[in-house]
Amino acid sequence: MYAVVEVSGSQYRVEQGDQIRVARMDAEAGEKVTLDRVLLVSEEGSTQIGTPRIENASVDASVMGHGKDKKVIVFKMKRRKGYRRKNGHRQPYTDLQIDTIAVAS
Repeated sequence: MYAVVEVSGSQYRVEQGDQIRVARMDAEAGEKVTLDRVLLVSEEGSTQIGTPRIENASVDASVMGHGKDKKVIVFKMKRRKGYRRKNGHRQPYTDLQIDTIAVAS
C-alpha cells in the first residue's frame, strides 16, 4: 500500500515505514503529525485518485528531527564591471517517519 501526499507544495510517494525529508515544519521532534492532503492511494491493485485530493484519507507520521541541508553557493557576477556577489544558503528540513496510511470508506 502506498500514497502520494502533498507537503509544503511538494509531492511525495510514501509507504508505511518510509522516511522522507520535507521542508521545515513547525513540530517538535518526537511529535506526531497528520498529513491530510492525500492525492492518491493504492492498495491491493485498486487505486483511488483524488480530485484534487481524497477527503477521507490521511497519513500519520512522526517527526524524527530537524536539520539543515548542505550549503548551496549563489554567485552573481557581471563581466567587466567589477560586480561580484557570493552568498551561501542552507535549506532547513524536517525528517518524517511514516507510521500509517488510513482510508475511511
